[in-house]
Amino acid sequence: MKMTTIKQTIMIVTDAWYPQVNGVVRTLSQTREELIRLGYDVFMLTPEGFNTIACPTYPEIRLSLLPASKVAQLIRTVSPDFLHIATEGPLGLAARNFATRNAVKFTTAYHTRFPEYIHSRTRIPLSVTYSFLRWFHKPSTALLAPTKTVFNDLSYQDIGNPALWPRGVDLHHFSPATRRKKNPKPIFIYVGRVAVEKNLSDFLDLELEGEKWVVGDGPALAHLKSKYDDVVFFGMKTRDELPAFYRQADVFVFPSKTDTFGLVLLEAMACGLPVAAFPVTGPIDVVGDSDGGVLDNNLAIACQKALKKPRGKVRAYAETFSWDNASRIFLSHLVPSQVPADYGVFDNPYKDNTSLPLKY
Repeated sequence: MKMTTIKQTIMIVTDAWYPQVNGVVRTLSQTREELIRLGYDVFMLTPEGFNTIACPTYPEIRLSLLPASKVAQLIRTVSPDFLHIATEGPLGLAARNFATRNAVKFTTAYHTRFPEYIHSRTRIPLSVTYSFLRWFHKPSTALLAPTKTVFNDLSYQDIGNPALWPRGVDLHHFSPATRRKKNPKPIFIYVGRVAVEKNLSDFLDLELEGEKWVVGDGPALAHLKSKYDDVVFFGMKTRDELPAFYRQADVFVFPSKTDTFGLVLLEAMACGLPVAAFPVTGPIDVVGDSDGGVLDNNLAIACQKALKKPRGKVRAYAETFSWDNASRIFLSHLVPSQVPADYGVFDNPYKDNTSLPLKY
């Protein structure tokens, strides 16, 4: 008699999802693919299917309106074996509140420097947002952080129960050119969101011999295009289009001082493109003092030194990052949403009914 294996279900709740193009979406999308390959069913609870409004100053980000009831219904219906809440937005908040009310265990993640981003736009004190993060992540069994530096920062701020979850890169999709022509003048490129927290002016203000390219979209694009007429702005490009830009450029310039990781750093290096960045969280953990690039408090010096990095060695360093390994680490941190021996919310025969029973 042939035995059938029942797949376990992982539910990932995220406010960041397509059509957004950013590191969080790419990380979760790639992780989902790897988990499915490893034999799991993965249910993505995203803004799709919810009424949404544009996020202030981030019009491409959609915030779900009053999602609590629908989120509760979806969690009850799916009855996931593991619940992971990836973001602190409306969907993440609704899932967190449902889980805490119903004794459902879950993990959370810290993808971006949320307090710093909020402060850069609204001037809300960092202490206020950090207090919110302490409250949000306190019930989670593990708060997954992308780097050791972020892990230490979360521990210092007494936020959640930090655990390391590194990132990977698709080494097949992001790969060096088989034949590459030398550019007449060096091309210095930035790929990512065009927003104030990315600190793009520190790159675009540099006096560099060569061309400056910016690939991406965001709320600061119109302003930067009007200010820097010597810079080539390409706008948003798809994932399939990005490798061609990485392969043609000579140095990937990453001026951000607030990113927790910077997935684009791995993508660039996987294409053999050396990185120039500040020695701050993100680049320190991803590039460090490796062959992948140069970190310096003087970004112009980092750019000039990065030009001399052999592209073959840059690619070799990128090959040490694997999505398979990253996804297995993600799995190791998950916890069963409920103890099998206990009666829980998912055992309720009326779990699809979100209303209270009538009294007669």
